[in-house]
Amino acid sequence: MDLRSFILCYLVVLTAFRCDGSVSVGVTAVGLAGAVFYAGFDKIRCTFYECCSDRADWIKPNITALTVALDSNLYGQHLVHHVVPRALKAHLLNKQPQKALVMSFHGWTGGGKNYVSKFIAESMYKLGMKSQYVHVFVSTVHFPHERMADIYKLNLQDWIRSNVSKCERSLFIFDEIDKMPIGMINGIKPFIDYHESINGVDFRKSVFIFLSNTGGPDITRAMLKMWREGKKRSDITMMDLEHLIQLGAFNEDGGLHKSELIQHCLVDHYVPFMPLERHHIELCARDEIRRRGHTPTKELIEKVAGEMTYFPPENKLFSTTGCKRVAQKVGFILTSEEYDNIFA
Repeated sequence: MDLRSFILCYLVVLTAFRCDGSVSVGVTAVGLAGAVFYAGFDKIRCTFYECCSDRADWIKPNITALTVALDSNLYGQHLVHHVVPRALKAHLLNKQPQKALVMSFHGWTGGGKNYVSKFIAESMYKLGMKSQYVHVFVSTVHFPHERMADIYKLNLQDWIRSNVSKCERSLFIFDEIDKMPIGMINGIKPFIDYHESINGVDFRKSVFIFLSNTGGPDITRAMLKMWREGKKRSDITMMDLEHLIQLGAFNEDGGLHKSELIQHCLVDHYVPFMPLERHHIELCARDEIRRRGHTPTKELIEKVAGEMTYFPPENKLFSTTGCKRVAQKVGFILTSEEYDNIFA
């Protein structure tokens, strides 16, 4: 609110009292002035502090930025590139979605599941993962005890309900959902189902992401079979893998085991993260070396990739840890070489 508007509101209040001394008229004027003042204050506040609005671009989805981030940083996951931006765009551009968007990421560790979650948050919120509207739950930290599953479920319901009531465009990320107590995740079913509102709160604009290692063995077996048949990695489709990870998530022990979310078809997209090959590890090593301010020579890149472990034993096609340990390997090798140069 500018100074002119504030003075105008003040004069309205004075005039209301001076005309006939009516308390009701005065109170009405004060209320009107207060409402205008609050609206102005709220607009100013949202200029400097994060708000659940598009003011100052606090929440302004940018699918182009997400696509660029995936193209520049995520290797060997063409299915993720194909599914995630499209799913997010379709949901965020829909002013009245039928339900919350639910994506379940499956695959071996180090394939990029957390990486993609981070890029999604950065494409939705100006503050990225630091936004107050991004909520991350790590099962081994937040839900460690099987016997407390019922208590966790109630607490989780309260947390989701409270935060979505503050901002409909909230993002919830459940990491290590395969280590969550069995049956607990069913507690969020009402919030991702086809309901316009629950107790006056609309959950349909929210986004839920599950991260899990379940399905990893099934994905790998299918890829090995296709590799032996001569099928290229880039030719693998969602049709080849999606049903495998859905069945794996439902049948394997873990948070989604026999889940009502799967039974009632409330997970919109099962996204497979395929095991990474050596040349993908080399690309991750190149990026990490550059990030540390060094020149990524072919010799150095190959040295980092050679420090990783691969499987199966007969052909060593896939990395056992994806790109997860690349940063540590790069740091160790660079430090060792610098140390050797100093004392050479």
